[in-house]
Amino acid sequence: MRFVNLFGLAVIAAIMVPNFVFAAMHKDGFENLYKNKAVEFLEQVGRFGCFAFMIFCVPVLCRGFCFDGAKTVYFAASSALTVAYLCGWCVFWKENSLRKSIMLSVVPSLLFLESGFFTLNIPLIVCAVIFSPCHILISCKNAEMS
Repeated sequence: MRFVNLFGLAVIAAIMVPNFVFAAMHKDGFENLYKNKAVEFLEQVGRFGCFAFMIFCVPVLCRGFCFDGAKTVYFAASSALTVAYLCGWCVFWKENSLRKSIMLSVVPSLLFLESGFFTLNIPLIVCAVIFSPCHILISCKNAEMS
């Protein structure tokens, strides 16, 4: 794999579009009702680590595709999960519910995990393992509290 993963960059750009649109339409921002500083900190570390390691591949820590055909599976799975995430935003745009929170937290978690595993990107796997439970927990708690 190259140092810069252009496909990973495209995936990150695609999943950020609805987030930027949401932020532009809600100038007051998103209120996080679940106040757990440790979980919030770990989620942010995992989030930005996932973003970075989806795009940048550290040569010694990124082993390449894990089996013959893994590149095809990686592209297909990442594309499908990206489309699912974008569709989730479209379907649940005006809704504020637990199912929206689950959809919009589980899908990117799966996206980062599968990308890390199929490409044997060790830093991405570590960041995804940190990010996923924290992001899902925060999203679900916020939905329950609102």
